[in-house]
Amino acid sequence: MTNKATFGAGCFWGVEAAFRQLVGVTKTRAGYAGGTLDNPTYEDVCSHTTGHAEVVEVTYDPDQISYDDLLQVFWRKHDPTQLNRQGWDVGDQYRSAIFFHDDEQRAAAEASKKREQDNFKRPIVTEVTPAQMFYEAEDYHQQYLEKRGRSTCTPALRRTA
Repeated sequence: MTNKATFGAGCFWGVEAAFRQLVGVTKTRAGYAGGTLDNPTYEDVCSHTTGHAEVVEVTYDPDQISYDDLLQVFWRKHDPTQLNRQGWDVGDQYRSAIFFHDDEQRAAAEASKKREQDNFKRPIVTEVTPAQMFYEAEDYHQQYLEKRGRSTCTPALRRTA
């Protein structure tokens, strides 16, 4: 049995690499979600007119890794207090978002967000919203860092507790 989880945490290259390395994750796909345009391209999403975020769809075996474990990776991979940006990447496509697939994921995401707020001085701006249609990104975005012999594109974040 496998489940899906979908996260937006800035540029999808590093986010995908982080989830791909986890035991229990069986597949990752970089893509777009949360917008209004059907079948968007990267160029469409970069135009900031589609409403889509860069996301990673994670397929995982819940007998090997829990959704809560995935949430922990999500929180550690980006700064959820930055609105519509991550570092030098600016725009709504880089927003922090958890797209839940069922009521159990929604409850877990909301509880996790509330707990995580204790780690930050500024408010967390992460949206927790129902999963919508997922559009797979172009092939060159899939396993982007792995294809280039890298495991991350950003340095580790420091907590601001």
